[in-house]
Amino acid sequence: MFSTTDIGIDLGTANIIVYSKNKGVIYNEPSVAAIDIKSNQVLAVGTEAKDMVGKTPSNIVSVRPLKDGVIADFDVTTEMLKKIMQTSSKKLGRSLRKPNVVVCTPSGSTSVERRAIHDAIKSFGAKTINLIEEPVAAAIGADLPVDEPMANAIVDIGGGTTEVAIISLGGIVTAQSIRVGGDQLDDNICSYVKKKYNVLIGERTAEQIKMEIGYALVEHEELTIQVRGRNLVNGLPKTIELRSTEIQESIKESLLQILETIRTTLEDCPPELSGEIVDHGVVISGGGALLHGIQEWLSNEIIVPVHIAPNPLESVAIGTGRSLKMIKKIQKATK
Repeated sequence: MFSTTDIGIDLGTANIIVYSKNKGVIYNEPSVAAIDIKSNQVLAVGTEAKDMVGKTPSNIVSVRPLKDGVIADFDVTTEMLKKIMQTSSKKLGRSLRKPNVVVCTPSGSTSVERRAIHDAIKSFGAKTINLIEEPVAAAIGADLPVDEPMANAIVDIGGGTTEVAIISLGGIVTAQSIRVGGDQLDDNICSYVKKKYNVLIGERTAEQIKMEIGYALVEHEELTIQVRGRNLVNGLPKTIELRSTEIQESIKESLLQILETIRTTLEDCPPELSGEIVDHGVVISGGGALLHGIQEWLSNEIIVPVHIAPNPLESVAIGTGRSLKMIKKIQKATK
């Protein structure tokens, strides 16, 4: 007799993570697919496809079929999920026959977007599919007691969206979602380098700059990095040196939008729960939690303790997998 496998999937704009109840995280790779536009075939997914970005012949394009945490290209996402499930089966050492799947969706997603996610997962033969809102999954993955009658404040800064929510008794009391995340910060850096230095850099270079010398709006010892790009004046390759203070300035506006979203959510919180947030603070998860100085900056701005989730990059996927135990409770709270 085949036992069904319980898996959680975090369909992120930047990364897709698959979590198995027994084995933990079994797949964690970028949400990128390389497609041959002549035959419409998906040639590679994940890290292999990301390595091709900006380096392929004209008939092969690398695409990100998930935009702002929702499906932008249904067919490519379906093909990509099939390949991911094949890889995950190999990691588990057995076939994923009719798994029970929990997938997270952004809290601001529409019913059409949720339906697309449901249908894409169903296409590879899932037995049951449950959708869970991303902030709830992030909170479970960050070890917060979401099913207790207390305020759990979570800020999930992902690739495409930032979700801020206050959760109590398994349900969202108040939430705000903004389509600003790590990708937006990368775009800010690209635009800044183009405008200031007349040099064109790629997405991957911008991401590397952000990870190495990107800082939230706090004072810090200045760092520098050398990057290569294309000179827009003569079209030749050029190396420039960037300082962390100018990168900080380039991402300032996006960070302030995230802060405004956090403030609005906290303002909408019922007074009983507000008092608890002062004691317990706010937890940050998602890739954005890794930005240098973000904990100190947010703590100074909202004047409550700010904690980083134990495993910020994977907390949504871990929470999605763990939520199977409490899914009935959560669904009652969200109905």
